[in-house]
Amino acid sequence: MTRIVLGYDGSDFAVQALEWALDEAELRKLPLVVAHAWQWPYGAAEPEARAQLRKAAEHVLWHGADCARSTSLDVPVGTDLYEGSAAHRLVELSGDAALVVVGSRGLGALPGAVVGSVAGHVAVHAECPVIVVRGPLPAAGSIRPIVVADSEPDASVLEFAFAEAALRRLPVTAAGPAVRHQGVPVRTADPREGATLMVVGRSGAASLLRRATCPVAVVAERADARRG
Repeated sequence: MTRIVLGYDGSDFAVQALEWALDEAELRKLPLVVAHAWQWPYGAAEPEARAQLRKAAEHVLWHGADCARSTSLDVPVGTDLYEGSAAHRLVELSGDAALVVVGSRGLGALPGAVVGSVAGHVAVHAECPVIVVRGPLPAAGSIRPIVVADSEPDASVLEFAFAEAALRRLPVTAAGPAVRHQGVPVRTADPREGATLMVVGRSGAASLLRRATCPVAVVAERADARRG
């Protein structure tokens, strides 16, 4: 748990994810790794064509890392370029990460898709919590709460929500009317307040990712983590 990993493909969604990932890195005082994957999609390829595709991938990765470095001088920024599946690589990188951050969709997403295949796969297979960034990011100084989306949340979901709220100095609310944390009732969420971040266990992630209008953190439940 030594770094924040960002999946970056140059899309508008990835740019939003970069902003969130930098914020997390600053708050947690951790380095950021900007990761980009590429692969030739048409079977066998001439060496020159592969070299051109790799060069384009290097440019995308360089652009993301350069944006990160120019935005925050306090966060060490590294890069990871991988030939192969982006989803597979991000799950690999999650093994020693505190957090993986991805945009809800990438450049290759199907038109009309709410959540891309990479984000959906990483959210439920990563070895650490994953934040899928979607919707407009909260304005600076926003006091919208961290919302626990599960009606009966696992302890790991509550722990992540309260830790994130402490970092951001925000309140925590819960979708369920009888949620307690360390024996203390959690205030029931008011939909009119909106949310800075919604936190959900993996079992409820697919549904929430389709309908949420703000970033969503997906956290493995305790039993799920033990199986993994």
